Amino acid sequence: MMRAPDFRYHAARSVKDAARALRDGGSDAMLLAGGTDLVPNLKRRQMAPTLLVAIRHLRDLRRVRNGSGLVLGSARRLSEIAADPKVRRHYAALAGAAGAVATPQIRNMGTLGGNLCLDTRCTYYNQSHEWREAISFCMKAPGAAGGLACTSPTGDAICWVATSSPRCWAVSSTDTAPALIALGARVTLVSADGERELPLEELYADDGMAYLTRRPDEILTAVHLAPPEADRRSTYWKLRRRGSFDFPVLSVAAAVRFGGAGRVEEARLVLGAVASRPVVVPETSALVGGSLTDDEIEALADSAAGHATPLDNTDLAYAWRKKMVRRYVSGALRELRSGA
Repeated sequence: MMRAPDFRYHAARSVKDAARALRDGGSDAMLLAGGTDLVPNLKRRQMAPTLLVAIRHLRDLRRVRNGSGLVLGSARRLSEIAADPKVRRHYAALAGAAGAVATPQIRNMGTLGGNLCLDTRCTYYNQSHEWREAISFCMKAPGAAGGLACTSPTGDAICWVATSSPRCWAVSSTDTAPALIALGARVTLVSADGERELPLEELYADDGMAYLTRRPDEILTAVHLAPPEADRRSTYWKLRRRGSFDFPVLSVAAAVRFGGAGRVEEARLVLGAVASRPVVVPETSALVGGSLTDDEIEALADSAAGHATPLDNTDLAYAWRKKMVRRYVSGALRELRSGA
């Protein structure tokens, strides 16, 4: 049986209390909400914090606020978001993404903030301590269990996916982030020193180890969505080996706002699970002014595939996964064009 290492537990009384505990705990402190990702990582000794700050029970982080748009607390359960009538009606990509995470039991525990900050994944990283020790630890988690990473002849820690690379290539596997980025979401981060708001895409960095720009002493407290528009459509497509439970090996989130005569006035396309962060496809802007013809869709699908860099570090063949980018982008955009 795998057991988590010893740690101290602090049930925060408020967001400010949690922020102070994080600050005082320094690098040895981590947040605990649903725990569906953190707890398995603790048991595998991929992480070994000495202080866990519990925040899931905080009412401020569970709230949904309406106004000009929609504000979702970060501790809102994924199952609640997937079933929310307003989310399903006006932010379909988010409802689809939240409903595609793992299993019903995990969605009943997992939180929106936890999924947005989900640890990156890799075949060589998401294994037991003994498995990783047997091949010599990779650069992503060498010290969590007191072990040392395997090093190259130059003394650099090795990424087993790309042994000559100076960086980690673990993959971003969050479902909700691509959907929310496509919808233009913003997030609030709170620390003991104050708070800041930024576009969600700026929360991520293309590095399997330093994959978040959130500071260790900050708490992601809320997600802000723009007011719903009747002519905006969105969708989320997820590729995985099984129909449930599995993490994505490819995800496609698309949002399009239509104007008169079916013309595209605004469009965003985001790929997930093809890099260490969600990938915004810049060529999507070429759709503006058009009417999502077959030629426009196929041209964008080809461009999107060029931004996908899947490697041999998750399930299924990486060359096939790259080919599927074209299929999924094409399918998602055709769905939005039809209004199905």
